[in-house]
Amino acid sequence: MKQRYLPALALLCSLAVLTACGKKEASSTTAAATTEYVVGADGAYAPFASENEQKELVGFDVEIMKAVADKAGIKVKIVNTPFDGLFNALAQGDRDILISTITINDQRKQSMDFSEPYFVAKQLIVLPASSKVAKFEDLKAQKIGVQSGTTADEAAQNLVGKNSPSVKRFESMPLAFQELEGGGVDAVVGDNGVVTNFVKNNPGKNFRIVNDPAFPKEYYGIAVKKGNSELLAKLNHGLELIKADGTEDRIYKKYFAEEKL
Repeated sequence: MKQRYLPALALLCSLAVLTACGKKEASSTTAAATTEYVVGADGAYAPFASENEQKELVGFDVEIMKAVADKAGIKVKIVNTPFDGLFNALAQGDRDILISTITINDQRKQSMDFSEPYFVAKQLIVLPASSKVAKFEDLKAQKIGVQSGTTADEAAQNLVGKNSPSVKRFESMPLAFQELEGGGVDAVVGDNGVVTNFVKNNPGKNFRIVNDPAFPKEYYGIAVKKGNSELLAKLNHGLELIKADGTEDRIYKKYFAEEKL
């Protein structure tokens, strides 16, 4: 009798194991599908990212990120993260993705990986209308305001020297613009989208913009931790789709009046 029931018992055990495996696999699939990636963006960089009255991040970068995530089939949570802390947050794993007008360059490529470009930019100079400055070179004898750690900061260092007291660094562009309004600096250098947005929204302050052809084009990318090729492939796929179906152009026109560079 004991031997007669052994095959049946073995079959029941096998079915139980298969059922357990099936549940485990389904659970893993569900977990993967609901993974939420934490995205870092500097919320003091209108019109790319800023906080509304409800303390929610809004702006060009925010909408691009949400559109890319939707097309890529991933879930994201965008968190306000000051620019000077962005790269450390990514390296330490506190952020999975960064989208914050980050220019793709060789130095940054050493510590993070970038998506295909989603925005073409260049540096502009904003200064009082009475200023005689006509090109970037003219700022050698001026006090220059920049956001710390940005391309503008690097350009100013190359112009007047890394440790020059002529360069005043700020945690955010609004602080740099505030210093310009108060006369603490003679000019502010920054990305075209941010500079044009500031001048446009402050028509009574008599500022003007200098567009120096010597400034090269720059390309913004979405950053992930070095070696995270799986996530990067998803982001590039999402970017490709929003470019193909016109979503990227629609978002661009919502925030910028000028033609793309």
